[in-house]
Amino acid sequence: MRTNDTRLALVEALSEGPATGPELADRLGVSRATVWKQVKALRDEGFSVPGEDGYRLDSVPETGPTALAWGLEGFTVEHHDRLDSTNARARALAENGETDVVVVADEQTAARGRLDRDWESPPGGVYLSVVSAPSVPTARTPLFTLVAAVATARAAREAGVDAHIKWPNDVVLPGEGPGDYRKLAGILTEMQGEQGAVEWLVVGVGVNVGDPGVEGAAGLPEDVDRRGFVQRLLAEFRALWGSPDAVLPAWRELALTLGQQVRVDTPGGPVEGEAVDVEEPGALLVDTGEEVVRVTAGDCEHLRPV
Repeated sequence: MRTNDTRLALVEALSEGPATGPELADRLGVSRATVWKQVKALRDEGFSVPGEDGYRLDSVPETGPTALAWGLEGFTVEHHDRLDSTNARARALAENGETDVVVVADEQTAARGRLDRDWESPPGGVYLSVVSAPSVPTARTPLFTLVAAVATARAAREAGVDAHIKWPNDVVLPGEGPGDYRKLAGILTEMQGEQGAVEWLVVGVGVNVGDPGVEGAAGLPEDVDRRGFVQRLLAEFRALWGSPDAVLPAWRELALTLGQQVRVDTPGGPVEGEAVDVEEPGALLVDTGEEVVRVTAGDCEHLRPV
């Protein structure tokens, strides 16, 4: 279900206080029948809007296109109770020429992570994919994975967990010692481009909520305000998207990987040493003791002290 502009305007009007059907019709420039129809649609989405002759807004649900889009700037929201993959749906929208759309699902049945790995997506988690068409060279697209990581970590911290970033695409909670962490969220960035220019870009984020029941995994608090979390994540994402010079400093501030002894399995073989920095468009610098190696892609493992 997609964001409906009239429904959003109705929620905004009701947030200012109770109003009658005729008052709402005059304010929105629609018929009374349209007001009634949209009130019914809000109720179907989970809003509490009591009243017949007059209406008031008592509560807002955690999910749904209107709840998620209300107060959110710059995005159209498409919400699904259940979906195979938000990234797959986002790719289809991108290939159809759409942009600035967020696909959100309460559950995914066939989600994938990096290197085509399975990603468990049970009901109750936060699963979303952003469709965009940035005017950047294809070589800079890894920067947007960093953008999503920072946005997710910041939103998680506001939700009460000590989120950090593990290169290249995970948001984690630190463990008790060096090398220890539990995975909170994963990020998958996909793109299509020609002649070095991006045609479309999809950035997917999957966040655990509650106890995932998987060793090495962590979740947001079970009672987290999912609507607030999604909106904060997207607001941070949009702000960083428009301020590329701020991305690396923000990433460094939240990085768990920097200063760690790491092993990165790259296409050219393993690189082992201390992770000392990250540079555009998201490359990890690893000091092996003999040289500083610039790693652009690979699986990174934090090594525990011997």
